[in-house]
Amino acid sequence: MDYVTEIQSSLASEQGRRKRLSPAELREARWGYAFIGLWLIGFLTFYLLPMAASLVFSFLDLDLLDPGQSRFVGLENWRRLLFEDPRVWQSLRVTFVFAAISLPIGMVSALFLAILLNSADLIGRNVLRTLFYAPTMVPVVAGILIWQGVLNPTTGWVNELIQWATGLQVANPNGIRWLDDARIIYLSYTMIGIWGIGNAILYNLAALQGVPSELYEAAKIDGASWFRRLRAIMLPMISPVIFYNLVLSFVGLMQFFQVPYVLNGGDGYPEGTTFFYLIHFYRQSFQFLDMGYGSAIAWLLFVIALAITATLFATARHWVYYAGERR
Repeated sequence: MDYVTEIQSSLASEQGRRKRLSPAELREARWGYAFIGLWLIGFLTFYLLPMAASLVFSFLDLDLLDPGQSRFVGLENWRRLLFEDPRVWQSLRVTFVFAAISLPIGMVSALFLAILLNSADLIGRNVLRTLFYAPTMVPVVAGILIWQGVLNPTTGWVNELIQWATGLQVANPNGIRWLDDARIIYLSYTMIGIWGIGNAILYNLAALQGVPSELYEAAKIDGASWFRRLRAIMLPMISPVIFYNLVLSFVGLMQFFQVPYVLNGGDGYPEGTTFFYLIHFYRQSFQFLDMGYGSAIAWLLFVIALAITATLFATARHWVYYAGERR
């Protein structure tokens, strides 16, 4: 019994010594807090507090022109959001349909280009890497206006190239109207989006260069084809980066706003196909100045995006491979 008591007192004294930090450890901790202090202040000021304020606003009747007359309305904004505003569900449908088209095309394009740029046999690959990344440095509005000209039905380069390659007379006012035809508008917006996938290409390229070459060499010796090596080695090894790009791309598509707003002012042209969810939020909050209802719209999007992101993380353990992880 005395032996057990002695061991317990020894452990307690050891824990007490561990809790007391040395002067060097205290100094290191202070420097750590000093370095992250500015980030914490920025996070609290520009992210956490505004989010908390918007949650409170969603229960108020708040007019930006007269915030002093705001009043508590409880769940009225949420009732209107979920049961009385058909444009909410229209804009959600538009957003998800576009995401279903654009997301796989963007993901596959970024991966394909990264594999191409990682090839040792590619001539001028360093120059090509720079060219593919360069569009991400162009301001977003300037890039959208450039694409408005590129997709012009009369003078746009796309119709000119199609006419040159096929001989079809499409470079005229009655040709392919990329930004005016509801049947192909999502394809047009996807082309604009692919122009800016330089970051995703860069992430995939870095992941590809981190795959041990010994794995490829062993697979070649065993007679594995290129597609077999792609499926059994390359994709599993870079799956964490693919998952990272998937989450970022999905969240970005849920906030798709700049392209339709710059091109047509957010009026849904053509035929309501570009009335995205964030367009509806912007109109309610900053055109009609109904910030209470706009906050409810924003929080519904947050809840939806959070639920789908959580689902992606829950399914990731079935297909994302982390080196050294135990299953």
